[in-house]
Amino acid sequence: MSPSRETDLYPPVKAFLEGQGYVVKSEVGAADVVALRGGEPPVIVELKLGFSLTLVHQCVARLSVTDDVYMAVARGKGKPFLKSVKNMTKLCRRLGLGLITVRLSDALVQVHCDPVPYVPRKSKPRQTRLLKEFVARQGDPNDGGQTRVGLVTAYRQDALKLAVYLFEVGACKGADVARETGVARATTMMRDDHYGWFEKVEKGVYGLTPVGAEAVSASGRVLGA
Repeated sequence: MSPSRETDLYPPVKAFLEGQGYVVKSEVGAADVVALRGGEPPVIVELKLGFSLTLVHQCVARLSVTDDVYMAVARGKGKPFLKSVKNMTKLCRRLGLGLITVRLSDALVQVHCDPVPYVPRKSKPRQTRLLKEFVARQGDPNDGGQTRVGLVTAYRQDALKLAVYLFEVGACKGADVARETGVARATTMMRDDHYGWFEKVEKGVYGLTPVGAEAVSASGRVLGA
């Protein structure tokens, strides 16, 4: 069997569009496929064997000609391809593009999304969490673009406040730690012990672990010292 070519996508796409009443022609101007139906705006389809940034750029460029632009790719197999389709569908919706896949084995054409103007839906809870974290975080302890590993959050900063206090005064009651550090959730944080810094000495009393002591020694930048 000869390797697939982009031109193999054209007959199924042409037949699909003709089945909907379009007159279809290939390689018109810079477009791979142009379809017309009555007095409607033209439909443009760009053909590629697989997803690529070049394909996205081509389709976005065609939006200067018409709002009805589709990318068509050969349908692959397995979960990786299905994941790619899912991600590309989201991207196409944001860009106002349509997405088509073509199964070359039997010429099956599937439309995953049509080109419509993108209207983003804002998440109020996510925005609230973002602003809460921004306000609670002290200073700017992270480097923009770093990985999530080692990221300093407002929670981690509060945990370090507790660790520093215990390092200086020794094991204390949770209520005392909360009062002296200004971290209202001190007892809960020490009980949950997400970082392995705290240990329960007795009921309501917490101390610092060796791991916590090591964290304190490296806490200068995090705490804004």
